[in-house]
Amino acid sequence: MKILTILGARPQFIKAGSVSREIRRQKAEGRRLKEVIVHTGQHYDANMSDVFFEQMHIPKPDYYLGIGGKSHGAMTGQMIEKIEEVCLKEKPDWVMVYGDTNSTLAGAIVASKLHIKLAHVEAGLRSFNMKMPEEINRILTDRVSDVLFCPTATAVENLKNEGYFIEEEGRRKKVEGFGKVVNVGDVMQDGAMFYKQFAKQPPTFNFQPSTYILCTIHRAENTDDEKRLKDIFAALNEIAKDKQVILPLHPRTKKILDELQIDTSNLTIIEPVGYLEMVWLIDNCALVMTDSGGLQKEAYFFEKPCITLRDETEWVELVKNGFNTLVGADYEKILKAYQTNSEFKAKGLNLYGGGRASEYIIKEFLEQ
Repeated sequence: MKILTILGARPQFIKAGSVSREIRRQKAEGRRLKEVIVHTGQHYDANMSDVFFEQMHIPKPDYYLGIGGKSHGAMTGQMIEKIEEVCLKEKPDWVMVYGDTNSTLAGAIVASKLHIKLAHVEAGLRSFNMKMPEEINRILTDRVSDVLFCPTATAVENLKNEGYFIEEEGRRKKVEGFGKVVNVGDVMQDGAMFYKQFAKQPPTFNFQPSTYILCTIHRAENTDDEKRLKDIFAALNEIAKDKQVILPLHPRTKKILDELQIDTSNLTIIEPVGYLEMVWLIDNCALVMTDSGGLQKEAYFFEKPCITLRDETEWVELVKNGFNTLVGADYEKILKAYQTNSEFKAKGLNLYGGGRASEYIIKEFLEQ
């Protein structure tokens, strides 16, 4: 069985790394599996050198398409053209895509047009915000997928509400014309558990564990809205009077802060860090404050309370169970959440599969 994996950004490689390791493990045990990895180049990342793949225990891409830095239409169109060429050459049994990027959508379109079976990892997630390009990508990809690998029960419920399957006499029945829905858990938890053993302290970081807040701000809904950005940083500056706030800052966000002359004087701003350094920062912080989707879950994996600086989240189960507090960009809500989120509210729940998602994904392939 040949699986063609389409990836476009460093976070996708980290997620896919867990599945790739499981493919290699199963192959070593005699299963006839082969993975071909295609990197579209959607996000150019200078950190993705040969050293990156070696340190992260991730196989290097078999194809690099070099498509990035373009408009949504130009990028997606060129990806479709190049991915189709690869598929016609490789003749895979399956195309596997991850998440909700333009690379995800391009791979899904090619697979459906060429009648190659399509598997979507992280299927069923919904923010219910149709202004987000990611929401469009994930909805369209789900609709043409043959197998939808859901990370949570909430994702499964979303697909049920959209008509992907029905319950009859206590049993799930697939609806004709829709793909098979499988709750496998979250590959991000697989990765977090694997990479914790390789985590390393940033070289210039001098703070003691559990004495600081880890914060990230990068999402366009915050950085491209002057009022939201000013309110968020006003709250962060106030919180930093009480507890150290460490902020690995993306160059784009830094440029906007400088242009708007937004005060960051109380914050400890550091250069962006690699994934293994970020795992160390998460594992050793007291609290996470973020507008990132992935970091919300990683906070949960490492049993850290999380405050999310967005108006909605795809990970509603974290909010429902008290692990995550949504505050948007509201100054007062941010401060109140900080005052009431000093401890991780452990409830013994296994929300994301317990680190076996990759195993369940490959098992499903082998049973096809």
